[in-house]
Amino acid sequence: MPRNWKRRDFVSGLLMGGFAGSLAWNCLGRAENKPRFGAEAAFSAIRSGRKIPVILDTDIGDDIDDTWALTLLLKCPELDVRLVVGDNRNAIYRGKLIAKLLEVAGRTDIPVGLGVGLDERPGRQSRWVADYDLKKYPGTVYEDGVAAIIETIRKSEFPVTLICIGPVQNIAEALKRDPGITQNARFVGMHGSIYKGYGGSTEISAEYNVRVDPKALQAVFAADWEVTITPLDTCGLVHLTGEKFRRVYECTDKSVQALMENYQIWREEGEKKKLPPPDRSSTLYDTVAVYLAVEEQLVEMETLSLVVTDDGFTRIDASGRPVRAAVRWKNMELYENWLVQRLVGQ
Repeated sequence: MPRNWKRRDFVSGLLMGGFAGSLAWNCLGRAENKPRFGAEAAFSAIRSGRKIPVILDTDIGDDIDDTWALTLLLKCPELDVRLVVGDNRNAIYRGKLIAKLLEVAGRTDIPVGLGVGLDERPGRQSRWVADYDLKKYPGTVYEDGVAAIIETIRKSEFPVTLICIGPVQNIAEALKRDPGITQNARFVGMHGSIYKGYGGSTEISAEYNVRVDPKALQAVFAADWEVTITPLDTCGLVHLTGEKFRRVYECTDKSVQALMENYQIWREEGEKKKLPPPDRSSTLYDTVAVYLAVEEQLVEMETLSLVVTDDGFTRIDASGRPVRAAVRWKNMELYENWLVQRLVGQ
């Protein structure tokens, strides 16, 4: 069982136990007669009224879109959030952000996991958690978030959807310790650049979540589970402006107000000065990964043979593994409407 601590416990170190195992794509077989769980089964369950268990792995506290994504996730009744884990090191800072946002939302039933790298460095949202004591989080905080990921997947009565919106070091470590978690999970991530790059450029990009740690995503791609991604082709185009942004900005819901507080702090820390209120969002990359855990009706999906290069590109290659990618929008305006309606509750 992963180590956890409640209000009066103290973080003393990261538990680093593990399991040996090859991550080669062609060496990990599925359990005999057990089909790989995927989007079709997940959406069928949602249509039947079942809530899908999910884990969010997030590098919250860097770009603000992770905070939008967590807020959105909590507004999706189709999803049963079992665990939220901070990714890409700086675990204490990220854990504070996650815990305070969950507390504001009244969702302290959701455990917080501290990911690989138990350090704390200032980030662009540090001001919002400057006085927050993680040890006083009313729910559970797992010091070893990777072990919590493994245990949550292993104990789930229904396959878990892993929503991953960071560089996935935690997931790579979980696969290293226990490759068998793929038998009870699917992967949905915000990663890569297939036909388009940042800002809709025709030049593909080494997308941030891949470029930071290409080997981590290589491990994810090597594992035997269904992989679905929103690359920059779709997620890199999403912004809220005009009336859509105004509805979110003026929403009185406590979680959305906390999101807007964080957005203003994030903007001011980036510019190093006091700023007037915003009139539009930044690019909301990570929200699309949450959407893909719920449905795919507004995007065009292609199953592509992809490889992750050592310099951080996701390239189509015959030697790659099949990845389901949301490569184009059918109707991005309808997605933006969906996003706003979920956030404001109308």
